Amino acid sequence: MSLSLDARQRAMLQEMGVTVWAPPPARPLPPPVAAPAQADAEVAIAAAAPTPVLHAQPTPAAPSAPRQPAHAAAPAAPASEPRTAGAAPTGLLLRAPVALYPQADAQAVPPELGAGWLVVLESPTPAEPLAGDSGRLLDNMLRAMRLHRHPRTFVATLNRHAPGLTAEGLEPAAGLQQALQTLRPSLVLVLGLGAARVVLGSREPLGRLRATAHHLPDGTPAVVSYDPAYLLRAPDAKAAAWADLCRALALVRRSTAP
Repeated sequence: MSLSLDARQRAMLQEMGVTVWAPPPARPLPPPVAAPAQADAEVAIAAAAPTPVLHAQPTPAAPSAPRQPAHAAAPAAPASEPRTAGAAPTGLLLRAPVALYPQADAQAVPPELGAGWLVVLESPTPAEPLAGDSGRLLDNMLRAMRLHRHPRTFVATLNRHAPGLTAEGLEPAAGLQQALQTLRPSLVLVLGLGAARVVLGSREPLGRLRATAHHLPDGTPAVVSYDPAYLLRAPDAKAAAWADLCRALALVRRSTAP
């Protein structure tokens, strides 16, 4: 039972010597201070966050990459892959020599034609050197020299190899050396500037290469002239080409003379 006494009644009881024990009046709480919106947001985030697990090993943070300046150059492109081992190089390949007139009678070969001929040229149809207009002209040139009567008249064509395409033939120097060792021709007839540079290893213009006879490292003589594809474009050069072929015939004739 609590006594509800005012101040005057408490003073009268105190004068009477009566002590009244009562809890002191409760102090009014100060009015709550409104928290700013940011504080409310932080409290809400903290309350919503899960309780961290004690004694858990902290995960090391990955090192941050250094910030590149805005003007930094773009990274260099990766180096190209090395060439596959055994792949044929890009450029000219020399195909294996083929006999042009194998049906010719070996017993009826004119002796002044020697033991055999090797013709080297860059052909637009390397697998069929007597095909097309340039092939027919080549056939006419050799027939005019009577080489169609020699079963050992061979031709080795040069063809250009492109990356990613299958090509037949050997590196020109190796292919030529192999052909000379196998065929032992009396003369190598080189037709065209591209073939001349491959066979002779010279950077001289075609006019200078035509002006003289050459000898290959094994001693085989060689004569340079125009290739049939060029003669089709420049028919006025056919007379000069015929002079080159006659010079080649003369070299072989002198080498076979008793």
